[in-house]
Amino acid sequence: MNVRKFIAKTSREALHMVRNELGEDAVILSNRKVADGIEIVALPQAELAGIEAGRSSQAKQVSSAAISGSRAGQAAMQAPAAAETSSIVLEQQDILGEIKSMRDMLQDQLACLTWSDMQQRDPAKTKILRNLLNAGFSPALSRQLLDKMPAGGDMGWMRQVLQNNLRVATTEDDVVVRGGVYALVGPTGVGKTTTTAKLAARAVVRYGADKVALITTDSYRIGAYEQLRIYGKILGVAVHAVRDSEDLRLTLSALKHKHLVLIDTIGMGQRDSRVSSQAEMLDGSGAKRLLLLNATSSGDTLDDVVRMYSGAGIIGCIPTKLDEAVTLGTVLDVVIRRKLKLHYIANGQRVPEDLHEVNQEYLLHRALKSVDRNSAFTVDELEFPALMGGAGKAEMRGEYAI
Repeated sequence: MNVRKFIAKTSREALHMVRNELGEDAVILSNRKVADGIEIVALPQAELAGIEAGRSSQAKQVSSAAISGSRAGQAAMQAPAAAETSSIVLEQQDILGEIKSMRDMLQDQLACLTWSDMQQRDPAKTKILRNLLNAGFSPALSRQLLDKMPAGGDMGWMRQVLQNNLRVATTEDDVVVRGGVYALVGPTGVGKTTTTAKLAARAVVRYGADKVALITTDSYRIGAYEQLRIYGKILGVAVHAVRDSEDLRLTLSALKHKHLVLIDTIGMGQRDSRVSSQAEMLDGSGAKRLLLLNATSSGDTLDDVVRMYSGAGIIGCIPTKLDEAVTLGTVLDVVIRRKLKLHYIANGQRVPEDLHEVNQEYLLHRALKSVDRNSAFTVDELEFPALMGGAGKAEMRGEYAI
């Protein structure tokens, strides 16, 4: 094997030498401190590929020998040689597995060393990254934005970049102004019925009760229709209940003279098999969908909700329960990464007071304000390298406006 040894004063310099000599795909075999600095032992990727090719070739030879021996009636004579070759192949597989495991472990260690080195060289930049993480933004998004931050960049620059990437519906896109048929969708308890009533109230103030209609498809939850009916009675708006696609189509046909029709849908978990059938029913009726996101949910949960509820009919989202969320970074992170358009924000139960037009500066000010250092979820300086060392494996999509 063409194993090479590289020694430099820092791990960054040693890693740079490895990449220059052996390429970006070099396999790191060891990394340790020596008297002269850091020693890295590495192997070209081609060598590893050669081992894999040899293993595949020998495996084919074993199979071929066994078949040939069987057909020729020489199984007894071929068995010892085949067993010996098989043992060699298994041994090489074990070695290859150990090399791959060692490579993954050392790459993680090198990533940790790189971030530790950055903490020492650029503490101001590291502080910005810690602020983003403690505000609820994901390591994946934080790392990508930090990589693009120019020399001398500060938290003001980062706030501006985040603001540039928060997509907000224009006045022309406002569902109340534009009118049409819109369904509010999302998991159970996210606030669909209350938000439906809030939007209806804004439309009633602007166009009158006779120009607005409400529909509910929720025939499962006890009192669901009654709750919306009470809101409708207060607003002077008619409320209709539908059971299936045909019922929805006929009801919408009868309401085509209305300026705005809002559909309150059944709350269901994002992994519920009915999510797709609900989307098909709404799309088939011509209704556009607004996805409601619970600002108190974790990032992984919100990502899953967006993924399972996504589709061509989704025109944007409305974050809810902002009054209950300690930090807003998580929901804003998902909105930015998934390139969703913000239509409104909801921060309470009052109708219609607790529905607001999007103010990017307010959202980011609240998201980036100081986080309680005593929180169990605050990233500590000692934990920072390990956390960011693994962040490079996260999947990122698209480019961001800088």
